[in-house]
Amino acid sequence: MAVKAISKYEFAPADSVDKFHGAQLLYVCWDDHLMFCSPLAYCLPPNTPFRDLCEKILPKSYGYHPDWAQVDMSKATWLKSGQPFAVDMDKTLGELGLKHKDVLRFKTPGLNGLNGSGF
Repeated sequence: MAVKAISKYEFAPADSVDKFHGAQLLYVCWDDHLMFCSPLAYCLPPNTPFRDLCEKILPKSYGYHPDWAQVDMSKATWLKSGQPFAVDMDKTLGELGLKHKDVLRFKTPGLNGLNGSGF
């Protein structure tokens, strides 16, 4: 069966930032922990402190993983769009330059999934 790719979209995206009432989407992925198969999406205002993301929001999602109890976010390494990203826990998402639909990935040294399995 032949497939035709649509390469020119002529409509506004349904998930543009103006649809989120002052908030924005932020995707976050915990590398080497495939119990979570894809980045998780959070709808957060830009004035959310990064510390709140790490200490209040992420534990509600990732806390089900047995490794989470050992996570030390001060030692986590971060990537934004595949590039190293320096975080400051005391700055807001906006102050860190995070925009609508940005993707953050983090690694937790020494924690590589259940028994090192990546799961």
